[in-house]
Amino acid sequence: MSDRAAEQNSVTRREFTLEAALAILAGCVITIADACSSSTSPTPAPVTPLADINGVVAANHTQPHIAIVTGAQITTGNAIVINIQGMATHNHTLSITAQDLTNLKNKIAVTETSSTDVGHNHAVTFTPI
Repeated sequence: MSDRAAEQNSVTRREFTLEAALAILAGCVITIADACSSSTSPTPAPVTPLADINGVVAANHTQPHIAIVTGAQITTGNAIVINIQGMATHNHTLSITAQDLTNLKNKIAVTETSSTDVGHNHAVTFTPI
């Protein structure tokens, strides 16, 4: 190849630097565009539903009271009042505070006393597993 032909095919230092910088920038734009245009979002970890907790009713009757705090109530975390009549011939209510529900969620046992009806009340203990 002649010297003149070699000169026509060669690039100057300035042209080379400019082309190299543009190539680097083009790669960066592609990389940034790929990161920003990703259509997938992180998948949240599945939430394990909390189990219902059956309360143990102290001094229960032959026809027993039944006390249950549901997993949904524990998850929601708002104070609740539950009816514990169950199979008994009379009713009692039981107030469960938001703090009680937090304790149950954290696997801490909770004991509350029912309303006094028909001259008596019951302590009810919920023990999460």
